[in-house]
Amino acid sequence: MPTKPAVSNTPSLRSWPRSLAFRVIAFSTVWAILTLVVIFILITTLYRQASERGFDSLLSAHLFNLIGSVGVSESGQLTGAPDLGDLRFSEPNSGWYWSVEPASEGVHGDLHSSSMTKAIPSPSVAEVPFNASFQRSYSADGIEGEQLEVFESEFVLDAKNRAARFRVMGNQTELEQEIATFQRRLLTYLSLFGVGMIAINAIAILLGLQPLRRVRNALAMVREGTAQRLDGRFPAEIEPLANETNALIENNRRIVERSRTQVGNLAHSLKTPLAVLLNEGRALGGAKGQLIAEQAASMQKQVDHYLQRARVAAQRDSVVYRTPVAPLVQRMVRVLQKLNPRTALSLSLPATDIVFAGEREDLEELLGNLLDNAMKWARSAVAVSVKPIAGREGAANLFEIAIEDDGPGIPEDKAREALQRGRRLDETKPGSGLGLAIVADLINEYGGVLALERSVMGGLKAVVRLRSLQ
Repeated sequence: MPTKPAVSNTPSLRSWPRSLAFRVIAFSTVWAILTLVVIFILITTLYRQASERGFDSLLSAHLFNLIGSVGVSESGQLTGAPDLGDLRFSEPNSGWYWSVEPASEGVHGDLHSSSMTKAIPSPSVAEVPFNASFQRSYSADGIEGEQLEVFESEFVLDAKNRAARFRVMGNQTELEQEIATFQRRLLTYLSLFGVGMIAINAIAILLGLQPLRRVRNALAMVREGTAQRLDGRFPAEIEPLANETNALIENNRRIVERSRTQVGNLAHSLKTPLAVLLNEGRALGGAKGQLIAEQAASMQKQVDHYLQRARVAAQRDSVVYRTPVAPLVQRMVRVLQKLNPRTALSLSLPATDIVFAGEREDLEELLGNLLDNAMKWARSAVAVSVKPIAGREGAANLFEIAIEDDGPGIPEDKAREALQRGRRLDETKPGSGLGLAIVADLINEYGGVLALERSVMGGLKAVVRLRSLQ
């Protein structure tokens, strides 16, 4: 049977991709992640460039300090005790070294830092040439396998053009480790900031969409019949939607009332002519009179039936009416028990309240026809039971009314035939053959289901399922 979606404050997993909140949060989250990635790359790049510039500036300063601290004796011996002001140059194999070597004839001996326990080769001038200032820089492998950055310069020491080669070496691996440590810390801070930003952004979006949930809840109240319009103050962006919805509800209500008025007018206008035809046919007598009376009575039943259908169709899918089921069933069972004292009539009701999403008159007519049919065919007992049926996720809640008797029942192959208008399976019982057809039409108008089954009592079991309000 067709069902209407139930109101739920928690979207299902299938509905998430279609959720406006999900789309906005997902887009903002992706944008925030991309922004943080760009910021991370930008900051680490700038930090690396600044660190490398500082590293090169430090080596250059040490090189000039070293040049200023070394001289040559008359005999050509390199002399001096350079102190570059960094303890790492005195720690063995620290990766920070300096050395001074002869670069021209007449100069001998060499000097090196105490941290340099092993000679570190340098590439030839052909491989890495000096610039115009007689300086060059290159990378080399350190004593402990570390990567070194070497600044090298040849400098003339005296007027005799005696020159020496000065080298200052810094631990580039240590620099890379410092940069990696900074990147890890930055990544941690940006991740925490990103999580907080995404959470705050999601909360802000959900709070911003809260008025839409209020509109949905207000519409649910209108659908359930607990409210007549959307009440409350809404944001300026949503207020036009609420006003248009209220106008639509009011217009729908006017259409329903107009349809009911027209149905009533039509019924009133046909009532007198049909009554005249019926009376005249009876007064005329004979075969022709009987034929006129029968046809007039049939017309009257047909008009009543289709006017009833028009009334139900007019109010269907409009503002939903609320009809408590239990009190109505109890009242009808009491009335029929008094009219049929010889038939035992039992009633089973659920502990929870059930509210029918329709008009009281329609449910009365539906139950009246089914109960009257069960009483007519029952031998000694009729049982009536009402129970709720919880709808699945995304489906409306239902309730079921089962009416069964211990009569002869209806064969399965005759069940569909029994629902045809005017069709009577047993002519020995009084009736017009319209009861089950009217019931089927009413249930169909409300989108329900009617099933005729075999009862455990031996007779017919009529099962009706209709939508209930939450």
